[in-house]
Amino acid sequence: MGRTANRVGLFTESVIREMTRLSNLHGGVNLAQGFPDFPAPGELIEAASRALHEGYNQYAITWGSPRLRQAIAEKLAWYNGVEVDPDRHVTVTCGATEAMIATLLAVANPGDEVIIFEPFYENYGPDALLTGAVPRYVQLILDDADYAFDRDALVRAFSRRTRAIIINTPHNPTGKVFSRAELELIADLCRAHDTLAITDEVYEHLLYDGREHVSIAALPGMAERTVTINSLSKTYSVTGWRVGWTSIRDAEIATAIRKAHDFLTVGAPAPLQEAGAVALRFPRTYYTDLAAMYQGKRDRLLGILRDAGFRCFVPSGAYYIMTDITAFGYDDGAAFARMLVRDVGVASVPGSSFYRDPARGARHVRFAYPKKEETLAEVERRLTRLTSRVTR
Repeated sequence: MGRTANRVGLFTESVIREMTRLSNLHGGVNLAQGFPDFPAPGELIEAASRALHEGYNQYAITWGSPRLRQAIAEKLAWYNGVEVDPDRHVTVTCGATEAMIATLLAVANPGDEVIIFEPFYENYGPDALLTGAVPRYVQLILDDADYAFDRDALVRAFSRRTRAIIINTPHNPTGKVFSRAELELIADLCRAHDTLAITDEVYEHLLYDGREHVSIAALPGMAERTVTINSLSKTYSVTGWRVGWTSIRDAEIATAIRKAHDFLTVGAPAPLQEAGAVALRFPRTYYTDLAAMYQGKRDRLLGILRDAGFRCFVPSGAYYIMTDITAFGYDDGAAFARMLVRDVGVASVPGSSFYRDPARGARHVRFAYPKKEETLAEVERRLTRLTSRVTR
């Protein structure tokens, strides 16, 4: 008998965090892990400092500061079109990462099936496996401009054992923004099969080229069967704060999530929750300015990568660019990513880490662009080494 549990043998460590370690080791520019290298909004930092000085240094209420939960409910109403009771339906967690595992622990039994679109953010598959659930994967077609999925394949993925479907929009790693029509199809299937939708909307404000964010919870009959997950991390440039939340207009499911959350982490950082209540009430121009800033960074990195020889899949949302490395003579994205950080000094993530079968993403690598101009200029300079290496 081994000394470790079988469940941890079902998946590997995070490749994204591994690439960050390699970037640090080789002095690389880290375009692997999705965190900004520029400051968070000054008003947010001041609010956190104020909360520390005002004594918010002990445990918050387990399911979240009342002020933060109220602010979450207000924002869900005006932006997402979903009305929830902050006292009954909202749970504050240690980031969206904990929100996802707490939700799955609360709703999925061993043997239940959870549908996941592939490629997927690397936590989703392991999270399902940790609960004893069985992941069922539906492919997003990377060669399509909109990363469409086969509707018949999605219909076939639903069965009497389907407990939930995980949706990430805007999507990591592809940047796909699910359309209203796609979400309506998913909603129809959820209603027909009595299935929950678990939707990760942490990039909800990072939208480009006129794209619209639609929350599936706002569609008819879905508020009671959708767990909406979000966090402060991406919208407010505070990925290290680890403040996220879930909301669902079903008190029984919300209570179950609170139970799982309580015994996972007890509660998120108290002073940062108070600051989060300030952030969620920023003027609405903050969000349009944020999207415009990131669209500029997207276009800047697209130009750099194309000039270096990458084929790029243009994202409509989030802050990642998936690329094809075929032009460099590699058919192994993991080997390419290791070479890139070791010899060129730029860290990326091999596309294979976003697939159940690594071969599906073998020719892809992902780059993150929440970086200041000086960082992107340094990437541009370093990638000339890649061009020279390939030319030789």
